[in-house]
Amino acid sequence: REFKDYRHYTPREDYRAIDWRLYARLDKLFVRLYEETQELNLHILLDTSTSMAQPFPEKRRQALRFAVALAYLALSAQQRVSVYSMSDTVHQELPPLRGQGNIEKVIQAVSKLKFDGLTNMKRCFEEYRPSKQRYGIIFVISDFFGQEIGSATEAVSRVSAWPGENHFLQIIHPEERQPELEGELELAEVETGERRRFWLTKKDVQRYVETFDAFSENLARECASHRVDFLQISSNEASEERFLDLLVRGSALAGGA
Repeated sequence: REFKDYRHYTPREDYRAIDWRLYARLDKLFVRLYEETQELNLHILLDTSTSMAQPFPEKRRQALRFAVALAYLALSAQQRVSVYSMSDTVHQELPPLRGQGNIEKVIQAVSKLKFDGLTNMKRCFEEYRPSKQRYGIIFVISDFFGQEIGSATEAVSRVSAWPGENHFLQIIHPEERQPELEGELELAEVETGERRRFWLTKKDVQRYVETFDAFSENLARECASHRVDFLQISSNEASEERFLDLLVRGSALAGGA
């Protein structure tokens, strides 16, 4: 509970609620009013698959910036923070921490994370089971790229069982949406190592852009249907501005600060 204000004591109230120190100063009876505060538990699920760091390391840096900023905001408000990594499975990197002094532990933990392996979003969401005993704010930070284009949207249905408030932050690089490629190319799939050589035309690029946009739109629509907040963030955007955008969207975390 947090102290909010005073008001005059009435005979029907419990005399134990009287502030006797204030009575000694003012010779009047007052009771202290309190505001019930809700303990929030912030859970940060960070995608550590290869595609979050290669071939665009800016994505990794942006994801870590958001993870640390969210943790700092929660710790400053005396809320508990847990950090998880996700790739082919989910792993808890930090147990619940509380207090602003623990931000260094968060920074050290996320800085040591290795970004490699495949993404199995569905499996990670099945394995992750947040406690139903405490209200939670869950942030999934990922590009949501999987082995199949629909794997992320299928996995979103799992979050309907998660207690509390859920947010998906999609981190992408501008060239992932609008590649500046044309002609004969050999491309490598960063998570599997598979290579393919082909000729890329402007029409091919346009079809890719349309497919990518459809993927993002479907993911956003699926999130909305499960009451999950969805925000797409470019790796080259100013993180401070987008972080403010995130807070004004109505997260309880902003109110806790």
